[in-house]
Amino acid sequence: AVCYLKNIYIFVTCKVNCSFYFKIGACRHGDRCSRLHNKPTFSQTISLLNIYLHNLQNSAQSADGLHCAVSDVEMQEHYDEFFEEVFTEMEEKYGEVEEMNVCDNLGDHLVGNVYVKFRREEDAEKAVMDLNNRWFNGQPIHAELSPVTDFREACCRQYEMGECTRGGFCNFMHLKPISRELRRELYGRRRKRHRSRSRSRERRSRSRDRRRDRERRRSRDRERSGRF
Repeated sequence: AVCYLKNIYIFVTCKVNCSFYFKIGACRHGDRCSRLHNKPTFSQTISLLNIYLHNLQNSAQSADGLHCAVSDVEMQEHYDEFFEEVFTEMEEKYGEVEEMNVCDNLGDHLVGNVYVKFRREEDAEKAVMDLNNRWFNGQPIHAELSPVTDFREACCRQYEMGECTRGGFCNFMHLKPISRELRRELYGRRRKRHRSRSRSRERRSRSRDRRRDRERRRSRDRERSGRF
């Protein structure tokens, strides 16, 4: 009977990990979730919570207080400006960014979340420590390390196929796309840097090979001169 009660106690007190938090770094239940949210102590990915005010909606207030329509083109331009500003800031201040994504969801736990995946974990840690002391658009930034490593697992596949019936309140990420031009510009710069690094590595490798060849020739010459 004691063992039976002990097993019940262990079952009740030992919580299971929250699969939603593990996959998308957020959970609609928040601190009230009955499952564990294991926050990582190291990660390549950071999340900036509720930082993108994407609910700018399709209207803007003019100087006389009237609402005027904002076109889809203007909305995309506004979003591209935001994305470029954050992406560039992350790379210039903290380190190389592998991937950056912005949630287009409406649920409180995902609305306006920005996920930045750095190449190095040290850069992500440095970014979190610094960003939590900064403000953006008149609001304090809340940054934390995120368990998300594979955005394909975190994204809503139905949304990508245009078939999600839950809309903005889906519990999986609906990622807001940037324009093709901006994607080429931001990620093209990274490819150029990689090509530059690889060319530099190739030059260093060729230089080492040449040095080794010269040393081998000198060694052979010394051996010949020693024989005769």
